[in-house]
Amino acid sequence: MLTPGDSDAILIERELRAAGSPARAASSQSYLKSTRDFSGTTAPDVRAIVTGWRRAHPDLTRQQLIRLATALWERPLFECKAAAAILLTDRRRLLTADDAVLVEHFLREAGTWALVDGLAADVMGSLVTRSPELLGFLDRWATDHDFWMRRSAMLALLVPLRRGELSNWDRFAGYADAMLDEREFFIRKAIGWVLRETAKKHPDLVADWLAPRVHRTSGVTFREAIRWLPAARRDALLAQRASGRAPSRARYP
Repeated sequence: MLTPGDSDAILIERELRAAGSPARAASSQSYLKSTRDFSGTTAPDVRAIVTGWRRAHPDLTRQQLIRLATALWERPLFECKAAAAILLTDRRRLLTADDAVLVEHFLREAGTWALVDGLAADVMGSLVTRSPELLGFLDRWATDHDFWMRRSAMLALLVPLRRGELSNWDRFAGYADAMLDEREFFIRKAIGWVLRETAKKHPDLVADWLAPRVHRTSGVTFREAIRWLPAARRDALLAQRASGRAPSRARYP
């Protein structure tokens, strides 16, 4: 028996499969190291199909959004899950704090950056910004056994930090410090990513945080973190890392 949202999910899946190719499906499966079923639909085509459906339904309600996103997510095709993530991202303003449970469910099942990152940064990030009581979710995720959840905790703070808003800088910094010694690439990359984006507006803040941790920081984290720093600060951190010395107390312009 079809549930509300299933009929639209079936139609969207048909479009996704029609736009795909076996060669691209095999390539995507290999690239993402996944055993999921792929249609081989390109990311722009997935977005175009979702956008086409969305424009045909301008009066979409929160309930309809949740039903369709859930129906798409429950289908085995990877691109259906990607379509669900795009749909939630595009209509994230319809979501409420109650929907954080659903977002967490999706994140726990995602298993790849290609699904996790948008759900964490854009969807959960929007919910947390509008409903700060949800920060408790992130605190819990930051110590989760699943590294994708730990990554999500940090990425959910990315967009405000990128804009220069520092209300949750200390929270991110605490998460990052606790995870700095982890060997998981996707954790190291996430720390560097958020530091890099924060440095675009607040380079000295990032440099000051990084200086006493420069020898604990992995190569990928360090390279990302210093990318937007002023030359003087970047060069000082590079020299410190190369020499093994403790951070200097010198003031920088």
